[in-house]
Amino acid sequence: MALNCGIIGLTNTGKTTIFNCMSNTKAEASSYAFSATKSNIGMVEVPDPRLDAIDALIKSVKVVPATVEIVDLPGLAKGASQGEGVGNKFLADIQVVDALIHVLRCFDDDQLPHVEGSVDPVRDKDIVDFELQVRDLDLITRKIVRTEKLIKAGDKDAKKALEVLTVYKEHFENFGNARTAPVADEDKKYVQELQLLTAKPVIYVCNVDEASATSGNAYTKAVEEALRDEDTEVLVIAGKLEAEIAELEDADDRAVFLSDAGLTEPGVDKLIRAAYRILNLQSFFTAGPKEVKAWTIRKGMTAPQASGVIHSDLERGFIRAEVMKYEDFIQYKSEQGVKDAGKFKVEGKGYIVGDGDILHIRFNV
Repeated sequence: MALNCGIIGLTNTGKTTIFNCMSNTKAEASSYAFSATKSNIGMVEVPDPRLDAIDALIKSVKVVPATVEIVDLPGLAKGASQGEGVGNKFLADIQVVDALIHVLRCFDDDQLPHVEGSVDPVRDKDIVDFELQVRDLDLITRKIVRTEKLIKAGDKDAKKALEVLTVYKEHFENFGNARTAPVADEDKKYVQELQLLTAKPVIYVCNVDEASATSGNAYTKAVEEALRDEDTEVLVIAGKLEAEIAELEDADDRAVFLSDAGLTEPGVDKLIRAAYRILNLQSFFTAGPKEVKAWTIRKGMTAPQASGVIHSDLERGFIRAEVMKYEDFIQYKSEQGVKDAGKFKVEGKGYIVGDGDILHIRFNV
């Protein structure tokens, strides 16, 4: 599925370093403000040990993990909404991503000057939020003008739309984000086509020094306190350390490096899984002698919709789905074992695919 996360933050927060740890595409990191003038795009494999567990029983030719697209957006600066730095392009690029990873600088480094003159991640968050709010307020204000014209023309639904738009406008004017506006879910349809920047779900990444990789520091605690009432995730990642780990090709070397740093897994693995969750995604698997593969779907998809992710012909000609739960397959060691235990299911068009389901699609076109 063509779903993606955009990495945002002020310049010199280390977001490109974190992008490079996650992505198969490497971007140039720099200590100069406004050094990036375009977005970098990379595909990220979603860590999922279930794939290897399935493959250990099937022994297929290859294992193919799910992927999510990550976009490293140009560093933001105060005044971006008025075109400062590469502000206009930055904000336009944010509009087309599905979720945001907001990197906050939570480390001191005299060799890497902060664009605001001091390290204060809560202030930095507020700066970025403000720039996005200004952009959203402009979008809402323009739509209000259009809606008022529709009311004069006799459009019956326009009055309700204006009420909702006014709620958003007042919320932005009070430095609120669209995702926290007091608007009922069914009324969000009135702003859907605007792709409001502050409506997108956000993961916050506190980029720390190596010494703070396991327990954080005073900066990360300030961020956690500031975000205490928000429905979001805050992750602590030592970007520079993660970059060194990512450069190691040998898995045993990476394990030793992680252990020495007091970590059980790379922080970027947690970030990738968090991105997968925030996009409301899950995986189902297909498994056979040629490959074990994870397929990405939105939660709540039916079996025909999920089969369409594999190929449109499968959805169009869907007959039924043969389903094994991952846990059952691991417990009983084979498809036959699952059948003998009475756990093998045949499901129709109304079946909602579960996370980790192993599917075999029967179809006829």
